[in-house]
Amino acid sequence: MFRNGFLLLLMSVVFYHEHANAQKKKETLLSEKVTQMMEWASKRSVIRMNGDKFRRFVKAPPRNYSVVIMFTALQPQRQCGVCRQADEEFQVLANSWRYSSAFTNRVFFASVDFDEGSDVFQMLNMNSAPTFLHFPSKGKPRRSDTYELQVRGFAAEQLARWVADRTDVQIRVIRPPNYAGPLLLGFLLAVIGGLAYLRRHNLEFLFNRNVWAFSALSYIHGSSQAQFVAETHIILLFNAAVTMGIVLLCEAATSDMDIGKRKIMCIAGIGLVMLFFSWLLSIFRAKYHGYPYSFLMS
Repeated sequence: MFRNGFLLLLMSVVFYHEHANAQKKKETLLSEKVTQMMEWASKRSVIRMNGDKFRRFVKAPPRNYSVVIMFTALQPQRQCGVCRQADEEFQVLANSWRYSSAFTNRVFFASVDFDEGSDVFQMLNMNSAPTFLHFPSKGKPRRSDTYELQVRGFAAEQLARWVADRTDVQIRVIRPPNYAGPLLLGFLLAVIGGLAYLRRHNLEFLFNRNVWAFSALSYIHGSSQAQFVAETHIILLFNAAVTMGIVLLCEAATSDMDIGKRKIMCIAGIGLVMLFFSWLLSIFRAKYHGYPYSFLMS
């Protein structure tokens, strides 16, 4: 009886020792993976992964962090304009998280390009790009861990809401400053100043209340499924401005006025066409997410 008890005690000690060693190895491996992910994230907000990195740092346990991955095809030969736009928004989201004061190792952002990880696409039976997937820290991805791109669009703010829903991590999206707006505004003021100079003997339109009231209608519906009445007027105004620019260009080419005024008309016409056509494309892109073309402003 004493012998059986001794053997049982010995087996318990051996089992406990092996279990402790296995647990220690697991913790060491997890620490190495987290350290490596943090090192990559310190260099690039969006970690670029191939098949080997994906299998080791995303699929294989242990893992106590979530990974949000954009599956994309950015190579020029793929001709995926939407992928480039989605990548820009994903970069904005990842940078907002990486450089925020709340940044931790709970969530990492990564990307897998088809030309660098086609085996990953095959592994996940994925045949379209861009696609956003969330790999939780525990368990397998669920249906809700696949981002509904066609429904929500790929704006960084929408992605941030989805990430918060899946990980409980709140990300305040901070976009880099865009100096195109102030420059275009200055250019527009210069164009208006030039037109005012040409009509300096008849400036009654500047004091017309209806003109200013109409100009104040600047609300655009954010969906392609609806349109405000004011929005119709705004689009009409923008198209009229483009037409006016073309008329000025024609007048500058055929008018008998002196060369100085014709140059001003030419510059004003080019400015009107470029500015308002750019705004038209910008409004269209805002309403129809995924539209690949833009001019001067995004």
